[in-house]
Amino acid sequence: MVENVEDKTAQKNENSAMNAITIDCVIFGFDKGSLEVLLVQHAEGISKGKWGLPGGWIYKKESTDNAAHRLLNELTGLDNIYLEQLKAFGDPDRFPLRRVITIGYYALVKREDYNIKAGFTASDAKWYKINNIPNLIYDHNEILDYSLKHLRNKVRQTPIGFNLLPEKFTLLQLMRLYEEILGIEMDKPNFRRKILHMKLLDALDEKQQDVSHRAAQLYKFDPEIYKKLTEKGFNFEF
Repeated sequence: MVENVEDKTAQKNENSAMNAITIDCVIFGFDKGSLEVLLVQHAEGISKGKWGLPGGWIYKKESTDNAAHRLLNELTGLDNIYLEQLKAFGDPDRFPLRRVITIGYYALVKREDYNIKAGFTASDAKWYKINNIPNLIYDHNEILDYSLKHLRNKVRQTPIGFNLLPEKFTLLQLMRLYEEILGIEMDKPNFRRKILHMKLLDALDEKQQDVSHRAAQLYKFDPEIYKKLTEKGFNFEF
């Protein structure tokens, strides 16, 4: 009899568990010198008409990683993206109706590689500049702030931020990327000296095309050096 009660209790807990865990994704992009984040507008529920991070409920028989990829694809059309798990956000009052814990993920993508298309429970999906974020639902501003701090710490240790640039780029574009992510203004000669000293870049026999100013030299990443720095890390302080 006791065992039966325990079995029923366990079953009840299992049935309700997925109703208390969600996924939220922070997707960073870089466009025309500005760091941006992808947001969705809710089409239903208590947050209808409001903006938030792409996310939602986890199916009972799917992993959190699979849920993150599924939700991102359903809500925004993004697919085949490397998502990294951040942490769980579990403030008791973060969701107004009941206790809900969310697992945060983040990714860096090249905007030009993807077409955004809202779907599922999202009525709209679009990129917002990181300095022009609206008031988001629940604790999504807090999750975004945490993700940005995480990105700023990581970009100093591994070359992950380079994923946001086109295959061929100028040193100024690279510096602007770091300025946007770190939220600081850099000294151009110092940046140039340090980044070239790392021997991470291959100088191309090409220059910018169709620009009104003096065309700058183009660079691309050395994949072998990139791989080594990704594995062992580096100190990228200015």
